Amino acid sequence: METQAFASLLAQLALLTSRQCTQLQVRLGQADARQHVGRLLDQAAQEKLCCPRCAGTRWYRHGRESGLQRYRCRTCGKTFNTLTGTPLARLHYKERWLAYLDGMLASHSLRHAASRLGVHRNTTFRWRHRFLALPRTDRAPLLHGIAEADEMFLLESQKGSRHLDRPPRRRGGHARRRGISHEQVCILVARDRNGRTLDFVTGRGALTRTALHQCLRPALDPDILLVTDANAAYRAFARESGITHEAVNLRAGVRTRGALHVQNVNAYHSRFRAWLHRFHGVATRYLPNYLGWRCILDAHRIDTAESLLKAAIGHFPRFAGT
Repeated sequence: METQAFASLLAQLALLTSRQCTQLQVRLGQADARQHVGRLLDQAAQEKLCCPRCAGTRWYRHGRESGLQRYRCRTCGKTFNTLTGTPLARLHYKERWLAYLDGMLASHSLRHAASRLGVHRNTTFRWRHRFLALPRTDRAPLLHGIAEADEMFLLESQKGSRHLDRPPRRRGGHARRRGISHEQVCILVARDRNGRTLDFVTGRGALTRTALHQCLRPALDPDILLVTDANAAYRAFARESGITHEAVNLRAGVRTRGALHVQNVNAYHSRFRAWLHRFHGVATRYLPNYLGWRCILDAHRIDTAESLLKAAIGHFPRFAGT
C-alpha cells in the first residue's frame, strides 16, 4: 500500500464503531498469522530450494502470492512457491494452520478442531491426512543394539468406503471367527532400546516371514539382537537373514530372561490402542497415517506446531548421530 493511501486509512480508524474495531482486529490477526506461516515456510525452503518440475537450482524471486514468496526457474521458466509439489499445495486458510497443528499435537478430534477453528469437519479431515503425509515418514533409518519386535491386530475397517468387499457390520463390531483371521489387520512394531520405533501394516491375517523380509530386514543393523515372542515366523526370518535372535515364550509365562523381553514394544502397543480409541474407529487405509502420528507424539522430535509445519513439506530435524 502506498504511503498516502495508508495515511488516509489511519485517519479513518477514529470513525470505526466498536463492532468494526473488533472485526478489524480479527482481520489483522489473521493477516499476521498468514504472514508468519509464509515466513516459516520460506525459511525452511531456503535450505534446499529447487524447481519442483525440473529440479533446477537457478531461480529468482518473482513477487508474492497468497502470502508466499513466488520464484521463477531460470532453466524451465516455470513459477513455483515453497508449497508447489508438496501435500500442502493449494490448501487455504493458512492463518489457521498453526492453531490446527497445535491441536494435532494435542490429539484433538475432527469435530473439536473444526469447532475451535471455525471450519467444516471435512476440512479438518483433509488437513489431517495432508499434514501427516510426509511427517509420518520421519523414522530412524536403522535399529541398533537390542531391538524388540511384536505384532498387534486390529479389526479390519472399510469405514467411508462405498464399495465393501464383505458384508457390512455394526460400528465397533467383532470378528466372526475366533483367533487371528483375515478379518483382522496385522501391525508389526519394532523398537530398539534407544526408543527408535518402526511400524508396518503387513496386511490381513497372521504375520508371515515374507512380510518380515519385506518390511523389517532393511531396517535392522547386521549386528542387531532381535528379541521376539515364540512366533515361528520370526525364527525362520532370523535364520534366513543371519540375524541373532532370541525368543521369550509368553504363552508359557516366560516374560523376561534377564535383559531379554518384549515389554517395551508391548507397552507401545498399549499406548497406541488407548490413543486410537478416542477417534472411534479408523479406516484401515488410513492406518499408516495414524501410526506415523502416534510415532511423532511418542518420539518428541517434532513437538511444536512450527516444526510440524516444516515437516509437512519435508524438512525434518536430524537424528542424533547422523
